[in-house]
Amino acid sequence: MISRDVVCFRLQWTRWLPALRIAVLVLPTLMLAVMFPVHVAEAAQAAATQTALPGLPAVTVSTNSQGTQYSLTLQILALMTVLTLLPSLLLMMTSFTRIIIVLALLRQALGTVQTPSNQIMLGLALFLTLFIMAPVFQKSYDDGIKPYMNQQMSAPVAVEKAAAPLRTFMMNQTRQSDIALFQNIGHYPAFNTPSDVPYPVLMAAFLTSELKTAFQIGFLIFIPFLIIDLVVASVLMSMGMMMLSPMIVSLPFKIMLFVLIDGWTLIMGTLASSFYMGPPLGGG
Repeated sequence: MISRDVVCFRLQWTRWLPALRIAVLVLPTLMLAVMFPVHVAEAAQAAATQTALPGLPAVTVSTNSQGTQYSLTLQILALMTVLTLLPSLLLMMTSFTRIIIVLALLRQALGTVQTPSNQIMLGLALFLTLFIMAPVFQKSYDDGIKPYMNQQMSAPVAVEKAAAPLRTFMMNQTRQSDIALFQNIGHYPAFNTPSDVPYPVLMAAFLTSELKTAFQIGFLIFIPFLIIDLVVASVLMSMGMMMLSPMIVSLPFKIMLFVLIDGWTLIMGTLASSFYMGPPLGGG
């Protein structure tokens, strides 16, 4: 049992605890005021009479004959913001979505649950995306980023020039029906030319079109493996081996078929050639 002295000590400690907290917060300030009274008074007077200082020279925006110029601090801030949004931009504005969905459907059609692993599939999708998007990125660099780094172009013009190849790429992969869908949802006026389509509508329509195309390719990939599953299941049923899973028996045959037809080469080639990289089609 807890003794009476211990209980009394706890009650007294609970009673004095708020006062101790206040003392811990106030005492350092009082000690500074006592030890340095002149400096504290001068600091208080200076704070009361100080006028507003101009903004930091590192965070400035100036306008000259070449257009609007941003300080290095603002440029670094914009760069960090872009790096933060980079995963979203990778999903919304490149071929990554179609590739990763097709690879995931291929793994499911083969029946290999974790082979290839998620890391391998993401790496494969990423490097194939870089291969497909290399001409687009190169054109963006030549038209917008390189002139801006050489101080031949202002920042707004450079952003517009660098985004133009990405816009053309997305328009070439986007269906006209998807653009019309989001145009009606957002109550936008009619678009006469592809350049009239705003980026929110274009990115949403592009992602929807990519999902449709990826599932269409996945459906074609599923058909031969589904036929193998049906044949194996029918043979097992006719032999009375109902307790044996058809997935286990059909897996070696599906892997053998995929290897014999050089499946990885066909998949990679089909995905790479499924992206139209020619002149703008106007969202057809």
